[in-house]
This record gives sequence, structure tokens and C-alpha cells, in this order.
Amino acid sequence: MTETFPSRQRQPDLTTTRRNFLRACGLAGASAIAGCQTTKKTANIPVISLPGRHSVQADQLVLLSDFRIDYNHAVIADLKKLRGDVLRVLELTPSEQPVVVYLFENEQLYYDYLKSTWPMLPYRRAYFFGNSYELAVYTSWGDTVQEDLRHEFTHGLLHSTLRTVPLWLDEGIAEYFEEAGENPGTVKRKAVERLSLAMSNGWKPSITRLEGLKEVADMGQSDYEESWAWIHFMLHGDPAVRQILIDYLADLRTTLNPEPLSNRLDETMLTANDRFASYVAALNTFGWPDGRSAERRHPRSDKTADASGESSTVAKPASRSVLDLLKFKR
Repeated sequence: MTETFPSRQRQPDLTTTRRNFLRACGLAGASAIAGCQTTKKTANIPVISLPGRHSVQADQLVLLSDFRIDYNHAVIADLKKLRGDVLRVLELTPSEQPVVVYLFENEQLYYDYLKSTWPMLPYRRAYFFGNSYELAVYTSWGDTVQEDLRHEFTHGLLHSTLRTVPLWLDEGIAEYFEEAGENPGTVKRKAVERLSLAMSNGWKPSITRLEGLKEVADMGQSDYEESWAWIHFMLHGDPAVRQILIDYLADLRTTLNPEPLSNRLDETMLTANDRFASYVAALNTFGWPDGRSAERRHPRSDKTADASGESSTVAKPASRSVLDLLKFKR
């Protein structure tokens, strides 16, 4: 387990994902996105190398670190189980493309690496980016490592097998799988409460509105929560709706310009938004049938990145008030 995996050269053909910070900040070279400024290394901060002294490989996971992690460590086992859950629940075809995790020994080393390499990036607990050569996660060891790795590794799994993933769908699925548990689908109690309160005050959910969000900078806390709730609704509600999602994901394996998922929902259920609203209200009233319920332990804002100056995915802002929630775009 001491074999090292050198970092591959970063290429500009980046995938469209909320945590693709290279795409967001134009750090990939000449073909960078217009409007982003080229960054320069900060002279006062020492250059920190990527970790790679030790490695663990398990299925698609390649974990690189400068401290030893046993193959049987709980974090490795959890990510192996997560991969199986994602493939099983979403009925995805397994991919052999590795998802490389660069795991820094502590937060300071991770922070110094970000500041010395991409000083214009805001600090986030974890970043994901992908291109045709590498799908990679950057984070550090700490109290939130499991949650952070589950979220980012899910992005990697999706992009290893699908040609494209719409922003809201990418984030909704990663939110769905980020909570550890015996079975996927843990109810995010606080998210359900906020969404229910917003609806009781006149806000109306809309999957077509989410589909219109193309930049991470356009996404707020409420958008992540609504995206998660739509995924939960489709996977745990009507079996026919679940099949629509599964078939749509299967089509994303071969197309770069998919039709909106809402088109297919409209063909099957003309009152999709109303049924979604009823589903969320039921979760808020009765909870998950087997009692599973978990609050978010940490706000997304200090956790991950977004890509526009906020992270390859511009990261979610910290928790918002109810009044902010009611300001959803209609």
C-alpha cells in the first residue's frame, strides 16, 4: 500500500459539476471559461505538494495520503459500500474509471495547498473536479471527513459512468447519498421542515425552475434542499416515477444534451409539483416509515466548493433564515 499514484496533468475538458472548481475559476489553461481571471500563486505561502506517499485502492476508489490508512479502515469500507449503494439504487453500470481522493493529513495542509495553488478559491472543506483524464476529490482528515467524502465521491461515481449530469440532479443525488446509514434515503429533517414552512407561506416547488439553474452561483441552500427532496420523492414515492428517473439516468450515459427530466414527468403525472408538495408535507408530518431521520450536522457553506469563485460548485451559503427561504425564484 506504499505505491504512489502521481497526479495527472489537469486538462481543460472539465465535466459540468457543481464542484468542478477548475471549470468555475478558469484554472485549466487557454480554454478556460470566459470571464474568470487567471490566478497566481501566493509568494508568502509555501508550495504544498499533493499527498501521495501512501495509497489504498478499493474498486474505483484510489485514496492518496501522506499518512497510512489501512485498507480495512472504516472510511474505506464506507466508500466501498457507498459505491455499491449508488450503483444499485440508481441502476447504473459500473465503471472502471478511478475516482482519486487526495486526502491531506490535516486542515492546515489542505488550506495551504489551496492557497498556494489556487489563491482565488474560497475555502471549502472539500472540492471535486473531473475531466476526461481524472476524477478527483480534495479534502483533509477531520471530524467531517466521512460526510465530505461521501458527497464528493458520489459526484465522482456519477461522472464516471454518465456523459453529463444536470446541475440540480448532480447535487440532489450527492445530497441524497451523503448521510451514512444502513440504507440510503435518510430524511433530512431540517430540510423537510424548511421546505414545508416555505410552502405553507405560499412558495411553490418547481422542478423546471431547478432545471434552469446552470451556474453554481445561482444555487442557494434552499435549492440544494429542494433538489434533494425531488430525488427522495422520485426514489421513494410512486414506482412509476422512480422508473422515469432510472430511465433518464440510463439515457445520460449516451447523450450530452438531454431533454429536461420534467418533460418526462409531465407525460406521466401532470401534477408533479403538487404530488411532490404532498410528499414533502407527509415527510414533515409523519417522518420516514422506519423512523430514520437525521439532521444535517454541518452547513454546506463551510464544507464544499463550488465553482465560480465559490467552488466548483460555488458552495452553498451557510444556513439561511425562513425569510430567505421564502425568496425562492418562482
